[in-house]
Amino acid sequence: MGYEPYLVQFFNGLSIAAILILVGYGLAVIFGMMRIINWAHGEFFMLGAYVVFVIGEAGGSYWLALLIAPIIVALVGAIIERFLVRHLYKELLATVLLTWGLSICLRQLVRLVIGPEWRYIGNPLPGSMTFLGISYPLYRLFIVVLAVAVMGLVGYLMLKTRFGLYCRAVRQNREMAAALGVDTDRINLLAFALGTGLAGLGGAVMAPLVTIQPDMGLSFLGDSFLVVIVGGAGSIMGIVVSALLLAGVRAILSFSIDPVWSYILVLLFATVIIRFRPQGLLGTKREE
Repeated sequence: MGYEPYLVQFFNGLSIAAILILVGYGLAVIFGMMRIINWAHGEFFMLGAYVVFVIGEAGGSYWLALLIAPIIVALVGAIIERFLVRHLYKELLATVLLTWGLSICLRQLVRLVIGPEWRYIGNPLPGSMTFLGISYPLYRLFIVVLAVAVMGLVGYLMLKTRFGLYCRAVRQNREMAAALGVDTDRINLLAFALGTGLAGLGGAVMAPLVTIQPDMGLSFLGDSFLVVIVGGAGSIMGIVVSALLLAGVRAILSFSIDPVWSYILVLLFATVIIRFRPQGLLGTKREE
């Protein structure tokens, strides 16, 4: 057996890492800056996939849905932050319970409105590209390119704009930022909307590759938390490195051993990293 099957698995891991980067970015914005453990993050991912499905059923194109899905999910996130989350910022346990209950409500709402049936959408970019001796699907390559573009945009937003400056100020010291004139409520609203919108984008991108159903976000929630914790909640590059490392290791192991055992080994690998680097691979220790 040549190297080609391993190369295919490597690129499979790269495409999954791209999805985890999109979802993990959103989780890092909410968890890293606002210190909110958002158990409903997987449901925002799920909503992004369902927006694509609904627009497709109405006759719209996938590419239009890909643009609209993160905007709609971000608006839903903004409403939830404004009327629910905002009042519980200083109550960690209360936010955990709130977002956990919200995740259940969102899944049941989708079942009531759209139905519990499994849904599918077609591949919007059929065909493959041949390179390095392998033939690889175009759509999975598109996912990687999109993730790189989003990484650049979010990195620019967080590091080079006034919004990013305010976000970093609020993360480091909310009271001091407010005293200096930063509208912390507005920053929290925009940050929460950005985080949920990125999760919605991840769901929209993943929709053609998976079965669309109300519980689809649960597995991605666990993987996203793992990526953020291993990479470092306050580090954009840490999330990228963590997603590439964990998804790549899992893809290679899945080719050689049972997928369940490969996932167990990845968890053990992540546990070792967290044991010796509690702040994550590229994270910094948070000053209290």
